[in-house]
Amino acid sequence: MVLLFVMGIVPAIVVENVVVESYETRAVSQRSIIVKNQCDILIDQLVEKDYLQDPTDEVINGEFNMLTSIYGGRILVVNRDAKVIMDTFNLDYGKYSLSQEVIDCLNGEETTNYDDKNQYIEMTIAIHNPDDNKEVDGVLLVSVSAAEIHTSRQILASRGMMILILAILLVLLIGFWLAGVFVRPFQKITSAIEGVTDGYEDGNISVPDYLETELITDAFNRMLARVRTVDDSRDEFVSNVSHELKTPLASMKVLADSLNMNPDAPVEQYQDFMQDISEEIDRENMIINDLLSLVKMDKKSADLNIAETNINEELDQIIRRLTPIAEKASVELIFDSFRPVTAEVDETKLTLAFTNIIENAIKYNKQEGGWVRISLNADRKYFYVTISDSGIGIPEDSVDNIFERFYRVDKSHSREIGGTGLGLAITKSAIVKHKGAIRVTSKLGEGTTFSVRIPLIYVA
Repeated sequence: MVLLFVMGIVPAIVVENVVVESYETRAVSQRSIIVKNQCDILIDQLVEKDYLQDPTDEVINGEFNMLTSIYGGRILVVNRDAKVIMDTFNLDYGKYSLSQEVIDCLNGEETTNYDDKNQYIEMTIAIHNPDDNKEVDGVLLVSVSAAEIHTSRQILASRGMMILILAILLVLLIGFWLAGVFVRPFQKITSAIEGVTDGYEDGNISVPDYLETELITDAFNRMLARVRTVDDSRDEFVSNVSHELKTPLASMKVLADSLNMNPDAPVEQYQDFMQDISEEIDRENMIINDLLSLVKMDKKSADLNIAETNINEELDQIIRRLTPIAEKASVELIFDSFRPVTAEVDETKLTLAFTNIIENAIKYNKQEGGWVRISLNADRKYFYVTISDSGIGIPEDSVDNIFERFYRVDKSHSREIGGTGLGLAITKSAIVKHKGAIRVTSKLGEGTTFSVRIPLIYVA
């Protein structure tokens, strides 16, 4: 609305002022030219009759009086000595006129001045020597009224102001109408967003009236889809947590009830049942610890304890720690370090991330003489860790889901292999907190490769 006012009204005001000023300038110029032409004719007569020597010629004086009557002005004839030899008002006759304009004209420089305050035009016109046109013998000092020009200017300005006021009213009316037209699609967007917020609408919103509204609704729909995904993930996460926590409890409940219902059970059975209960307690504790780790990972990145860390040594320690597990599973751990790498990372969280990947590679490595290869490399900006295995691989339809919480590729063997289903979710969270990225490629029956990229310098 303001833009429309500026674009419509300001140019109109400028045009109105320009028109009024240009009219006044043009009217003054035309009046000056007309008077100058008539004075030139009179000057020719003055020179012919030698009026400067004998200013009593009745014909010329009559023409002077007629000219001043027509234009409501006054004419003075000044000789070379700056003495007034004729005045149509008979006020300055015999006096000397030493104004700057008269002096300039005697020196050959004619002048024309417009006094808009007193509303008259004053001109000095040189009377040249007939024998030497460059020599000035006298000056014709002419003053003519410009009252009618001033009156016409006021009339034009007042009419222009009326037109301008009408234009302002018209622009305001059009502006209010256009504002309603332009704002209506945005009101639709607001109403639709409020409907989604209040839960009245479940679908996406669409307001394709303008390109801008279409872009806004597309962005909102993408955000809404993301929110719905997060909401669904939250519900699924709560459901999975409940299920995972209830499973060990249910097992312990069955074992405890069995013991209570059979008080005469042999000691061996009691010991077996208590061993199972102890394992279920350990499993419950493992789930809770992983959940706590995941919650810590979900906190803002300011919780990272960033320090300069030797990545080669960190990976070497992880491999040494997991070597007994690998040897028990007949899996060979291979570490290829292509260069020394030092980076700004949270050593604890990154160690947990790499440990989860390597431990999974060992667990799911079912081939005889299996192997897990860890390689480390770097460039000027990032360091790269690649973890490949000769394991069972991941089905193509499961690759995109393996970082989800509690997701298991083979649910039937989850109890046999162990784990909580949170390891890779913790891993991805830790890597993302470091502004890094993780990518997975896998082929069923042949193995899996995890590729990790992390900046050498951490930027909060």
